[in-house]
Amino acid sequence: MTGTDTATALERATLDKAARENFPVAPFFLPRAWRTDLMAVYGFARLVDDIGDGDLVPGGADARALGVPAERADDPLALLDAFETDLGRVFDGTPHHPLLRRLQPTVRRRGLTPEPFLGLIAANRQDQLVTRYETYDDLLAYCELSANPVGRLVLAVTGTATPERIRRSDAVCTALQIVEHLQDVAEDLGRDRIYLPAQDMKRFHVQESDLAAPSAGASVRALVAFEARRARDLLNEGAPLVGSVHGRLKLLLAGFVAGGKAAVRAIAAADHDVLPGPPKPGKLQLLREAGTTLRGEG
Repeated sequence: MTGTDTATALERATLDKAARENFPVAPFFLPRAWRTDLMAVYGFARLVDDIGDGDLVPGGADARALGVPAERADDPLALLDAFETDLGRVFDGTPHHPLLRRLQPTVRRRGLTPEPFLGLIAANRQDQLVTRYETYDDLLAYCELSANPVGRLVLAVTGTATPERIRRSDAVCTALQIVEHLQDVAEDLGRDRIYLPAQDMKRFHVQESDLAAPSAGASVRALVAFEARRARDLLNEGAPLVGSVHGRLKLLLAGFVAGGKAAVRAIAAADHDVLPGPPKPGKLQLLREAGTTLRGEG
């Protein structure tokens, strides 16, 4: 396989995951320039998460692209350090990784700054060092790094960022992150990570061993329902973001909110038993939620 073939394969392996997200990444109805730039941003965000989760393409091609020695190719912290160095080249040189080379024209075209990208790297570095969160506020601080930069980048790419929109966007993105954590309780536990706040677990009399069961008991279901309500409240707080913009961007942002609300409904439809696997909404539910969001209803 040539170097070009390897680069293309690395890009495809990451970008193809867009179809599995709870929200639309770069849907067909957006202007082509927006789709191109949003997919470039998504490629960065997805790859940094894959590094943090150890979900890279087998064979070490990403490590080689980043210049990480073979003996450290499975070390997430080494990979994240190299990725951060390569991110710097996006702003003042020529990056090595193909997804960062793809990102560079977007950064220049949209005048993007390093801060949101650095936040996403910091979140994944934190994942290697912090595996439990004592309070809900601790979890919100993590979401400030792991989720909120994505929404801020969407606003920056589309040229619509204002302080109020950023505040609403942060609420939506934090909600989407919490919902994803609820869907992935079992998967995260397999990585020795728990994103359910310890204080809440104590309140609902949930032990870590309860999360390893094949099916959730009453206490776990009550805890999941509690956290899902928090996510729903955040989605409601952020929903006015949709009404603050117009045209095709309004459809995109409605898709973000609707994706979160539909996922919350899917969790409820599973009686809040997320342990057998992530409850996922169907397309019809997504469309219903999108219509409700666009009409400005609850």
